[in-house]
Amino acid sequence: MMSHESYMGRCLELATLGRYTARPNPMVGCVIVVEDKIIAEGYHHHAGGPHAEVEAINKVSDPELLKEASLYVSLEPCAHFGRTPPCSDLIIESQIPKVVVATRDINAQVNGKGIAKMRARGIEVIEDVLSEEARELNRMFFTSHGKKRPYISLKWAQSSDGFSDPLRAENQVGQIWISHPESQVFSHKLRASHDAILVGRKTVYVDNPSLDTRAFKGANPKRIIIDPKDSLDKESKVFRDHNFLRFTNRPSLSQDRKFDTLEKLVHVLHEEGIQSVLVEGGAYTQKEFLKLGLWDEAYIIKSENKIEKGLPAPKIQKPGRIQSLGRDRLIQIRNQ
Repeated sequence: MMSHESYMGRCLELATLGRYTARPNPMVGCVIVVEDKIIAEGYHHHAGGPHAEVEAINKVSDPELLKEASLYVSLEPCAHFGRTPPCSDLIIESQIPKVVVATRDINAQVNGKGIAKMRARGIEVIEDVLSEEARELNRMFFTSHGKKRPYISLKWAQSSDGFSDPLRAENQVGQIWISHPESQVFSHKLRASHDAILVGRKTVYVDNPSLDTRAFKGANPKRIIIDPKDSLDKESKVFRDHNFLRFTNRPSLSQDRKFDTLEKLVHVLHEEGIQSVLVEGGAYTQKEFLKLGLWDEAYIIKSENKIEKGLPAPKIQKPGRIQSLGRDRLIQIRNQ
């Protein structure tokens, strides 16, 4: 006989299949079990599409089986009408007698309402099975709804001797790679897992980056540019289409927002519906986020190459998880 944790573990595996497509909705997985056997599985593919519970229920060939089934789901079934009808209503209509939930949905439109509705109709609801793992999987979603700001990730590459850029001649521009090419795929996967990517004025001026996911099949994040004095060339790659927001004291574009402080900037991003931001540059901008404690996670790509003289990389005095990226090392640090 498999445990609740085993079935919920499968729900979490299924949920990860929506990592790059489900946003702004959370990743959710569901399995339906009858007599200790999984008879159907589902996950949430994309916003506006069927939720995990709906996909799983619709895969059951004999609806009568649902009357003796247990439904496992990694997030509380919704109780409101959004792009799709409430999943809790479908569970009630299907006469499923038991529902096992990993964690409640912190979204104010749900947050216990789905569970209360099912219990009111006589359904046995078991909560908090692998709840920490479920919240970790959707940490960006929970941060956005809980802290009313985006989940903020910092990412930079640095040499083995601690520099993020070599010394440049005056007005020298153009990208200078510190990490090795194999790290680019990881970086672009990271971009694809965030709603937005943020850089400061100097990064745009010096590197003229595209800020896209060309090395990985995933949606391009919205580009966030801090340009207080409206000094950037409008032919820069970051302005190539309308998928950007610029924070400036001299608004001139429809995508412009008033720049004040970083705290107010992230509040505006939250109001714009952005749940997660990857801060990629430059060093000054990242140091400002660090100084304010306004970050949740940092990804540091440490190259084996030395620079000897250059721009010092930001520093974080916290232990991190280290893994290999080919010839580079990835250091992943949480702000906890």
